[in-house]
Formats: sequence, C-alpha cells, structure tokens
Amino acid sequence: MSLVIIFLLWFFSSPFFALSQPTTSPQDFLLSCGDTVGLTTGRLKFLPDKDFQSLGNTTTLKQPGLLPILSTLRFFTELQARKYCYVFNVTQGDKYLVRTTYYYGGFDGGTQPPVFDQIIGGTKWSIVDTAEDFANGLSSYYEVVVAAVGNSLSVCLARNNSTTSHPFISAIELSKLDDSLYNTTDLNKFALSSIARSSFGDDARISFPDDLFNRKWNSFKDLNPVEENKNKVNTEDFWNKPPAKAFFSSITTTKGKPLQIQWPPGPLPNSRYYIALYFQENRAPSPESWRVFNVSVNGNTFFKDLNVTTNGVAVCGNEWPLWGQTNITMTPRNDMPVGPIISAGEIFQLLPLAGTTFPRDVAAMEELAKHFKNPPIDWNGDPCLPWENSWTGVTCNKSKHTRVVSIDLKGFEISGTLPESIGNLTALKHLRLGGNKLWGQIPEMKTLTALETLHLENNQFEGWIPQTLSQLPILREIFLQNNNLDGQIPDGLWKPGLNIQVSPGNRLTQPA
Repeated sequence: MSLVIIFLLWFFSSPFFALSQPTTSPQDFLLSCGDTVGLTTGRLKFLPDKDFQSLGNTTTLKQPGLLPILSTLRFFTELQARKYCYVFNVTQGDKYLVRTTYYYGGFDGGTQPPVFDQIIGGTKWSIVDTAEDFANGLSSYYEVVVAAVGNSLSVCLARNNSTTSHPFISAIELSKLDDSLYNTTDLNKFALSSIARSSFGDDARISFPDDLFNRKWNSFKDLNPVEENKNKVNTEDFWNKPPAKAFFSSITTTKGKPLQIQWPPGPLPNSRYYIALYFQENRAPSPESWRVFNVSVNGNTFFKDLNVTTNGVAVCGNEWPLWGQTNITMTPRNDMPVGPIISAGEIFQLLPLAGTTFPRDVAAMEELAKHFKNPPIDWNGDPCLPWENSWTGVTCNKSKHTRVVSIDLKGFEISGTLPESIGNLTALKHLRLGGNKLWGQIPEMKTLTALETLHLENNQFEGWIPQTLSQLPILREIFLQNNNLDGQIPDGLWKPGLNIQVSPGNRLTQPA
C-alpha cells in the first residue's frame, strides 16, 4: 500500500478576524462568464470574463430564482478552433485550486446539455457532462489542484466526438494555495482532481471565508450517530488547513463497535487516489479525552493505532488504489471506553500530467502570436498539448520535452511581423508562412539548425536576405518570391540540394 502520513495539531490560541468586505487574494481570479459588469457572491467578488476571453457569445438565462453566478454564461460556436482557453498570469511553482462551474439552462434552445472536454494546462482534465445535475435542477462544478509550470496557467474547453451543441461555461475560480496544502503529492507529475470533500454529520455547506482557500465542503450523513464537538480546534498548522467548521460535528458509534462508512457515496473508477481524513475527540478536555482505533480502507490498513485527541489529527494517504465502492472502517482498541469518530474527509483522483511543452518554445510561440495581428483564433493556452488540441497550424513532436517542429499557416491572410524570437524554436523543421500579409525584415535564424523548409513567399517582407540562412546545415527549400526584398542574395544559398526561389517580385541581385 502507499505511504500514509499522520499530522497532529498542537493547540495554540490566536485571534479571529472577521471579513466584512468582498475579498479575494492578489493571486486569485474569480470570473463570472458572460457577465458584463461583475458581481459579488457572499464575500467573493467576481469579475466579468471579457478581459480573459474574446471568443464565443454570451447570454443571460431568464429562469426565475436563479443564482446570479449561474444567470450568465459564455458559449463557443467557433467550429474551427481546437480549444477555447482562458489564460491567467500566475507564479511559477505555486499551486492553485481551479474550479469550473456549469449551468446549462437550455441556452441553445435544447433540453440536453452538450458534452465536451476541459483542459488544464496541457492535460485533458475531464469530460464535462452536466446532464444528470441539470435534470435534477442543479449546477455542476469541477475542481483540480495543479502547480504552475510557468508564468501562465490556461483553463480550456474543447469539443469532442460527443459534442452536439456548443461548449459553455458559467464561472471560473482560480485560488492560490499555501505550499503546505497537499504537499505529499508530486504536482510535477500529477494534478489532483477533486472527487469529494465532506464535513461528516453537519447539515451546512462550508466555503469561503470559513475556508480561506475557497474550497467547498459538502455535508455527509449516513445512519451512524452524529455528535457535536465540544472543543474548538485551530487548524492553522494542519498541512491541508481544513476549516475549523469542518470539525463542528462528527460521525461516531457506540463503545466497542467498529465505525463503518461508505464514502464517497458513489463508486469510483479504477485509479489511484489521494485521501485525507480528519478526526477530533468531541468530549470536553480531560485526561481521558482521547481514543485509539485502527483505520482501514476496503479492508486494507490505512493507519494503525491512531490516537485522536481534542487537538485534532489528520491522516493522509498518497497514490491509494481504489475501485468501485469505498468502505472506510475504524476499529476501536479493546480497552477504549468510547467508539471511533471521524469529522471530515477529502479525496482526489491522481491525474497524470500529459507532460509540458518546452518553456522556451511556449514563450517563442506566445511572442509570435503577439506579433501577428490576426493569428488563428485558438492561439492561446499550450501550443502543443494535448496533442489533438494543439494550435491551428502547429505540429509538435512527442517526447518528454515537447517541441514545436512545424508551423504551417500558408494562405491564412495573417498580417504582422516575424519576431527575432522565432530563433528560439530550435527544433523547428518547417516554417511555412506563404500567402499572408507579413511585412518587415526577415529575422536572423542562425539558431534554427533543424530547419528544412522556409516558405515566406507572397508576403510583404522587405530589406535583405539574412546571410545566416546560408549557415543552416539541412535547409533544402527556401521560397521568397513576391516580396519586396532587395540587395544581394547570400553566396551560400547557391549550393547543390537547396531549392531557392526568389523571383518574381523582389529586387535582388545574384552574387558576382
């Protein structure tokens, strides 16, 4: 079995500060999609998404009594786009909780919500299928914990083979997490896709500001007895920093009996999971206010001789294999005067990351997109990943460090210039930009030693042909006709095996 880690909280007191104004931290992004002015929900202020997304259409749902955050949405009709991305400026290495919210509301005139993919960074996160929730009058939300591998983080939607209408979204929330949260998972290899987060025995849902990281805790009850806790717990030093309200009540059982719960309520797909369980002794503080029991998951030992006191305790398991219904059993030690007790729990599915596109390539492609006045509409997010959702016209290799190997935008009528940073795409084999409206000087490309074909014909480039093009060792084709180039053609371009076309349309001379 996987490693299980125990964390004990030693009690100390600290003042409680109430938050009276709408609050978001400096590195939080809360977007109300399709909204034009923004809104405040509780103590969270949501911004309109117009500064993060230019694609799609917006609509307002006219359903009476609908929560404001669900009353608007953005839907994407552009069939030629491989993905529709929101891109956020973040701090490399920091970890974030990302939540996407969906409420269909029949925006497209139908009765069945469309099914589509959502993507975090370069990894396909999940399929968005809100049909069951919508049929029950509910919205749907998805959560993932992810580390930023660069200075930006993208949240994207994409069509799949089951998409019959248009992908849509109601809200996006991106909240920065403290370093200690979920720190036993290697977030360079995995993201954590939320399955359940529950407060046991409580009827109320818990969210911000009780949870300072904007996590949502749902109520979980079964047929086991519920008891209120008589002790306050300070969770500041818990690694995962659960809200104190998650300990207000607990599920327990009588003396000598094992405590059994089926949680999460539904069956799980065959995968590996991160499990965090939270416990607190509910009796008034005294020398006898503690209890010891074993914890097992599906019959396998999760933790042995767990000592639960009024100070609270958390137990975490990494890469725990689960499939189907999950049964958690707490078995008391023989000499215990009371039964086991449990206050809250979290469970995440480990989502293997699809890899990363080489950061220098990402930066170069983003710079290229900025220099194009009208790049393809899906040129944001990760340029290569997932493979089936790479940028239009961009081909990448499939390796540990994904690289851009081809850019083919022939005849796209793109205007703008070609930046010097194109030279940072050192794995590029083919650059085909013929038949556009590109202007300015052709940049130096001496670092593109893998380049085989360079097609810049039928544009508006001016100036001279860079001498360094003759230094590219495997360049076999260069098309520059129908531009405004002048000067002398470099000597090194007249060599066997290189197909060079420079006329008509230029004012070039051949070397003497």
